[in-house]
Amino acid sequence: MPLVLRTQVALPANYRPQDMLALHARDALQASEKVEGLRVSKGLVWQGQPALLQLEMVDGAARAVASLAVDGTAPTGNDPAALDAMLARMLGLGDGADQLALQHGQHPVLGPLLLSQMGLRVPASSSPFEALVWAITGQQISVAAAIALRRRLIAATAVQHSSGMLCHPDAAALAALTPEQLRAAGFSVSKIATLERVCAAVLDGSLPLDAWAAQPLQAQDAQAIEDALLAIKGIGPWTVHYALLRGFGWLDGSLHGDVAVRNALARLLDVPSVSQREAEQWLGAFAPWRALVAAHLWASLSAKSY
Repeated sequence: MPLVLRTQVALPANYRPQDMLALHARDALQASEKVEGLRVSKGLVWQGQPALLQLEMVDGAARAVASLAVDGTAPTGNDPAALDAMLARMLGLGDGADQLALQHGQHPVLGPLLLSQMGLRVPASSSPFEALVWAITGQQISVAAAIALRRRLIAATAVQHSSGMLCHPDAAALAALTPEQLRAAGFSVSKIATLERVCAAVLDGSLPLDAWAAQPLQAQDAQAIEDALLAIKGIGPWTVHYALLRGFGWLDGSLHGDVAVRNALARLLDVPSVSQREAEQWLGAFAPWRALVAAHLWASLSAKSY
Protein backbone atom coordinates (compact mmCIF):
# COMPACT_ATOMS: atom_id res chain seq x y z
CA MET A 1 0.00 0.00 0.00
CA PRO A 2 1.45 3.42 -0.95
CA LEU A 3 2.82 5.52 1.87
CA VAL A 4 1.24 8.96 2.30
CA LEU A 5 2.77 11.57 4.59
CA ARG A 6 0.89 14.75 5.50
CA THR A 7 2.00 17.91 7.23
CA GLN A 8 1.46 21.66 7.36
CA VAL A 9 3.80 24.59 7.80
CA ALA A 10 3.05 28.05 9.21
CA LEU A 11 4.26 30.84 6.92
CA PRO A 12 5.55 34.30 7.84
CA ALA A 13 3.06 37.15 7.60
CA ASN A 14 4.94 38.69 4.68
CA TYR A 15 5.44 35.42 2.79
CA ARG A 16 5.42 35.81 -1.02
CA PRO A 17 3.97 32.66 -2.63
CA GLN A 18 4.92 33.89 -6.09
CA ASP A 19 8.62 33.21 -5.49
CA MET A 20 8.11 29.50 -4.82
CA LEU A 21 5.42 29.14 -7.47
CA ALA A 22 7.57 30.78 -10.15
CA LEU A 23 10.44 28.38 -9.49
CA HIS A 24 8.20 25.39 -10.22
CA ALA A 25 6.45 26.98 -13.18
CA ARG A 26 9.62 27.52 -15.21
CA ASP A 27 8.87 24.68 -17.61
CA ALA A 28 5.66 25.43 -19.48
CA LEU A 29 5.18 21.74 -20.36
CA GLN A 30 5.05 20.88 -16.63
CA ALA A 31 5.72 17.15 -17.02
CA SER A 32 7.45 16.86 -13.63
CA GLU A 33 6.04 19.93 -11.87
CA LYS A 34 2.63 21.51 -12.20
CA VAL A 35 1.44 24.82 -10.77
CA GLU A 36 -2.29 25.38 -10.45
CA GLY A 37 -3.23 28.52 -8.55
CA LEU A 38 -1.49 28.29 -5.19
CA ARG A 39 -0.79 24.55 -5.50
CA VAL A 40 2.40 22.84 -6.67
CA SER A 41 2.45 19.18 -7.67
CA LYS A 42 5.95 17.80 -8.07
CA GLY A 43 7.41 14.43 -8.89
CA LEU A 44 10.49 13.50 -6.89
CA VAL A 45 12.36 10.49 -5.56
CA TRP A 46 11.88 9.82 -1.84
CA GLN A 47 14.06 7.18 -0.21
CA GLY A 48 14.68 5.65 -3.63
CA GLN A 49 10.98 5.49 -4.58
CA PRO A 50 8.92 7.68 -6.96
CA ALA A 51 6.81 10.14 -5.00
CA LEU A 52 4.32 12.90 -5.65
CA LEU A 53 4.48 16.02 -3.51
CA GLN A 54 1.43 18.26 -3.40
CA LEU A 55 2.00 21.59 -1.69
CA GLU A 56 -0.67 24.27 -1.40
CA MET A 57 -0.85 27.71 0.20
CA VAL A 58 -4.04 28.21 2.20
CA ASP A 59 -5.65 30.81 4.48
CA GLY A 60 -4.29 33.69 2.46
CA ALA A 61 -0.80 32.08 2.38
CA ALA A 62 -0.70 31.98 6.19
CA ARG A 63 0.21 28.30 6.00
CA ALA A 64 1.10 25.57 3.54
CA VAL A 65 -0.41 22.11 3.60
CA ALA A 66 1.41 19.22 2.00
CA SER A 67 1.05 15.54 1.19
CA LEU A 68 3.70 13.17 -0.11
CA ALA A 69 2.45 9.98 -1.77
CA VAL A 70 5.28 7.45 -2.09
CA ASP A 71 5.07 4.44 -4.40
CA GLY A 72 6.25 1.17 -2.90
CA THR A 73 7.90 0.98 0.50
CA ALA A 74 10.78 3.29 1.36
CA PRO A 75 13.21 1.84 3.96
CA THR A 76 12.82 4.76 6.36
CA GLY A 77 10.26 6.70 4.38
CA ASN A 78 7.77 7.32 7.19
CA ASP A 79 9.71 10.31 8.50
CA PRO A 80 7.57 13.44 9.00
CA ALA A 81 10.62 15.37 10.28
CA ALA A 82 12.45 14.78 7.00
CA LEU A 83 9.40 15.99 5.07
CA ASP A 84 9.16 19.11 7.24
CA ALA A 85 12.85 19.86 6.68
CA MET A 86 12.46 19.47 2.91
CA LEU A 87 9.43 21.75 2.87
CA ALA A 88 11.19 24.41 4.94
CA ARG A 89 13.99 24.51 2.36
CA MET A 90 11.61 24.44 -0.59
CA LEU A 91 9.60 27.31 0.88
CA GLY A 92 12.73 29.32 1.72
CA LEU A 93 11.82 29.67 5.38
CA GLY A 94 15.21 30.71 6.73
CA ASP A 95 15.19 33.96 8.70
CA GLY A 96 17.55 35.82 6.38
CA ALA A 97 14.82 37.78 4.60
CA ASP A 98 13.80 39.74 7.68
CA GLN A 99 17.36 40.06 8.99
CA LEU A 100 18.60 41.52 5.71
CA ALA A 101 15.83 44.11 5.72
CA LEU A 102 16.55 45.08 9.34
CA GLN A 103 20.28 45.39 8.73
CA HIS A 104 20.29 47.09 5.34
CA GLY A 105 16.83 48.57 4.85
CA GLN A 106 18.30 52.07 5.00
CA HIS A 107 21.06 51.40 2.46
CA PRO A 108 20.86 54.16 -0.18
CA VAL A 109 20.99 51.74 -3.13
CA LEU A 110 19.84 48.36 -1.86
CA GLY A 111 17.30 49.68 0.66
CA PRO A 112 14.65 50.79 -1.87
CA LEU A 113 14.93 47.44 -3.66
CA LEU A 114 14.45 45.55 -0.39
CA LEU A 115 11.42 47.70 0.38
CA SER A 116 9.84 47.11 -3.04
CA GLN A 117 10.39 43.33 -2.72
CA MET A 118 9.68 43.01 0.99
CA GLY A 119 9.46 39.40 2.14
CA LEU A 120 11.32 37.91 -0.82
CA ARG A 121 12.71 34.50 0.06
CA VAL A 122 14.72 31.98 -1.94
CA PRO A 123 12.83 28.72 -2.52
CA ALA A 124 15.00 25.63 -2.89
CA SER A 125 14.82 22.45 -4.91
CA SER A 126 13.45 19.32 -3.28
CA SER A 127 16.98 17.99 -2.71
CA PRO A 128 20.58 19.19 -2.90
CA PHE A 129 21.17 16.66 -5.68
CA GLU A 130 18.40 18.17 -7.81
CA ALA A 131 19.84 21.64 -7.23
CA LEU A 132 23.36 20.51 -8.14
CA VAL A 133 22.18 18.79 -11.33
CA TRP A 134 20.29 21.95 -12.30
CA ALA A 135 23.37 24.09 -11.65
CA ILE A 136 25.53 21.83 -13.83
CA THR A 137 22.84 21.76 -16.51
CA GLY A 138 22.66 25.55 -16.53
CA GLN A 139 26.39 26.19 -16.88
CA GLN A 140 27.09 28.76 -19.60
CA ILE A 141 23.68 28.50 -21.32
CA SER A 142 20.48 30.52 -21.15
CA VAL A 143 17.70 29.77 -18.69
CA ALA A 144 15.41 28.69 -21.54
CA ALA A 145 18.03 26.28 -22.87
CA ALA A 146 18.65 24.89 -19.37
CA ILE A 147 14.92 24.30 -18.83
CA ALA A 148 14.67 22.35 -22.07
CA LEU A 149 17.78 20.33 -21.24
CA ARG A 150 16.47 19.52 -17.77
CA ARG A 151 13.15 18.41 -19.26
CA ARG A 152 14.89 16.00 -21.63
CA LEU A 153 17.03 14.64 -18.79
CA ILE A 154 13.95 13.88 -16.69
CA ALA A 155 12.25 12.25 -19.68
CA ALA A 156 15.33 10.14 -20.41
CA THR A 157 15.54 8.73 -16.88
CA ALA A 158 11.79 7.96 -17.05
CA VAL A 159 11.25 7.74 -13.29
CA GLN A 160 7.46 7.99 -13.05
CA HIS A 161 5.07 8.13 -10.12
CA SER A 162 1.89 6.07 -10.27
CA SER A 163 -0.05 9.32 -10.79
CA GLY A 164 1.71 9.72 -14.13
CA MET A 165 3.94 12.58 -12.99
CA LEU A 166 7.57 12.24 -14.02
CA CYS A 167 10.11 12.56 -11.20
CA HIS A 168 13.45 14.28 -11.12
CA PRO A 169 15.93 11.37 -10.85
CA ASP A 170 18.13 10.60 -7.90
CA ALA A 171 21.82 9.73 -8.33
CA ALA A 172 21.12 6.04 -8.95
CA ALA A 173 18.60 6.71 -11.72
CA LEU A 174 20.79 9.34 -13.38
CA ALA A 175 23.87 7.12 -13.18
CA ALA A 176 21.95 4.42 -15.05
CA LEU A 177 21.83 6.57 -18.19
CA THR A 178 24.56 5.95 -20.74
CA PRO A 179 26.69 8.79 -22.15
CA GLU A 180 24.91 8.18 -25.46
CA GLN A 181 21.52 8.77 -23.85
CA LEU A 182 22.75 11.98 -22.26
CA ARG A 183 24.22 13.15 -25.56
CA ALA A 184 20.87 12.44 -27.22
CA ALA A 185 19.23 14.60 -24.54
CA GLY A 186 21.53 17.47 -25.53
CA PHE A 187 24.24 17.38 -22.87
CA SER A 188 27.79 18.26 -23.82
CA VAL A 189 30.65 15.83 -23.30
CA SER A 190 32.01 17.95 -20.44
CA LYS A 191 28.65 18.15 -18.63
CA ILE A 192 28.15 14.41 -19.02
CA ALA A 193 31.52 13.76 -17.42
CA THR A 194 30.71 16.13 -14.55
CA LEU A 195 27.34 14.48 -13.92
CA GLU A 196 29.01 11.05 -13.93
CA ARG A 197 31.54 12.20 -11.33
CA VAL A 198 28.84 13.70 -9.13
CA CYS A 199 26.64 10.58 -9.29
CA ALA A 200 29.60 8.34 -8.49
CA ALA A 201 30.56 10.49 -5.49
CA VAL A 202 26.99 10.51 -4.15
CA LEU A 203 26.62 6.76 -4.58
CA ASP A 204 29.96 5.87 -2.96
CA GLY A 205 29.23 8.18 -0.01
CA SER A 206 32.06 10.64 -0.59
CA LEU A 207 29.51 13.37 -1.41
CA PRO A 208 26.79 12.90 1.25
CA LEU A 209 24.50 15.68 0.08
CA ASP A 210 21.40 14.50 1.97
CA ALA A 211 23.32 14.02 5.21
CA TRP A 212 24.69 17.54 4.94
CA ALA A 213 21.17 18.89 4.31
CA ALA A 214 19.77 17.11 7.36
CA GLN A 215 21.45 19.59 9.72
CA PRO A 216 21.28 23.40 9.87
CA LEU A 217 24.05 24.78 7.69
CA GLN A 218 26.71 26.89 9.38
CA ALA A 219 29.59 28.79 7.77
CA GLN A 220 32.11 26.03 8.42
CA ASP A 221 29.74 23.40 7.01
CA ALA A 222 29.14 25.47 3.88
CA GLN A 223 32.90 25.82 3.42
CA ALA A 224 33.36 22.06 3.73
CA ILE A 225 30.66 21.43 1.13
CA GLU A 226 32.19 24.06 -1.15
CA ASP A 227 35.61 22.42 -0.86
CA ALA A 228 34.17 18.97 -1.61
CA LEU A 229 32.30 20.21 -4.67
CA LEU A 230 35.21 22.23 -6.04
CA ALA A 231 37.34 19.08 -5.88
CA ILE A 232 35.09 17.57 -8.59
CA LYS A 233 36.32 18.40 -12.07
CA GLY A 234 33.78 20.45 -13.99
CA ILE A 235 32.40 22.28 -10.94
CA GLY A 236 33.40 25.88 -10.36
CA PRO A 237 32.46 28.62 -7.89
CA TRP A 238 29.21 29.65 -9.60
CA THR A 239 27.93 26.07 -9.68
CA VAL A 240 28.87 25.58 -6.01
CA HIS A 241 27.27 28.76 -4.73
CA TYR A 242 24.13 28.26 -6.79
CA ALA A 243 23.81 24.68 -5.51
CA LEU A 244 24.34 25.85 -1.93
CA LEU A 245 21.56 28.40 -2.36
CA ARG A 246 19.00 26.23 -4.15
CA GLY A 247 19.92 22.95 -2.47
CA PHE A 248 20.68 23.92 1.12
CA GLY A 249 19.11 27.37 1.51
CA TRP A 250 22.56 28.87 2.19
CA LEU A 251 22.16 32.63 1.81
CA ASP A 252 25.78 33.74 1.90
CA GLY A 253 27.24 32.32 -1.31
CA SER A 254 28.66 34.91 -3.69
CA LEU A 255 27.01 34.82 -7.11
CA HIS A 256 29.14 37.60 -8.56
CA GLY A 257 29.90 35.38 -11.57
CA ASP A 258 26.22 35.24 -12.56
CA VAL A 259 25.53 37.30 -15.68
CA ALA A 260 21.96 38.14 -14.64
CA VAL A 261 23.17 39.32 -11.22
CA ARG A 262 25.73 41.62 -12.83
CA ASN A 263 23.19 42.95 -15.34
CA ALA A 264 20.70 43.70 -12.57
CA LEU A 265 23.39 45.35 -10.47
CA ALA A 266 24.45 47.53 -13.40
CA ARG A 267 20.85 48.65 -13.80
CA LEU A 268 20.51 49.29 -10.06
CA LEU A 269 23.72 51.34 -10.01
CA ASP A 270 22.83 53.04 -13.32
CA VAL A 271 26.13 52.13 -14.96
CA PRO A 272 26.82 50.50 -18.35
CA SER A 273 28.26 47.29 -16.91
CA VAL A 274 29.64 45.65 -13.77
CA SER A 275 32.65 43.31 -13.77
CA GLN A 276 32.85 40.14 -11.72
CA ARG A 277 35.35 41.80 -9.37
CA GLU A 278 33.10 44.83 -8.90
CA ALA A 279 30.07 42.60 -8.26
CA GLU A 280 32.03 40.51 -5.76
CA GLN A 281 33.10 43.61 -3.85
CA TRP A 282 29.60 45.12 -3.86
CA LEU A 283 27.91 41.91 -2.72
CA GLY A 284 30.60 41.39 -0.07
CA ALA A 285 29.26 44.32 1.93
CA PHE A 286 26.06 42.37 2.60
CA ALA A 287 27.53 39.19 4.10
CA PRO A 288 26.11 36.91 5.48
CA TRP A 289 23.25 37.43 2.99
CA ARG A 290 25.12 37.86 -0.29
CA ALA A 291 23.12 35.19 -2.13
CA LEU A 292 19.86 36.64 -0.84
CA VAL A 293 20.89 40.03 -2.23
CA ALA A 294 21.65 38.28 -5.53
CA ALA A 295 18.12 36.84 -5.44
CA HIS A 296 16.74 40.37 -5.02
CA LEU A 297 18.77 41.39 -8.06
CA TRP A 298 17.36 38.47 -10.07
CA ALA A 299 13.83 39.40 -9.05
CA SER A 300 14.39 43.01 -10.08
CA LEU A 301 14.80 41.86 -13.68
CA SER A 302 11.20 40.56 -13.66
CA ALA A 303 12.40 37.42 -15.46
CA LYS A 304 11.71 33.75 -14.79
CA SER A 305 13.26 32.63 -11.55
CA TYR A 306 16.62 31.01 -12.17
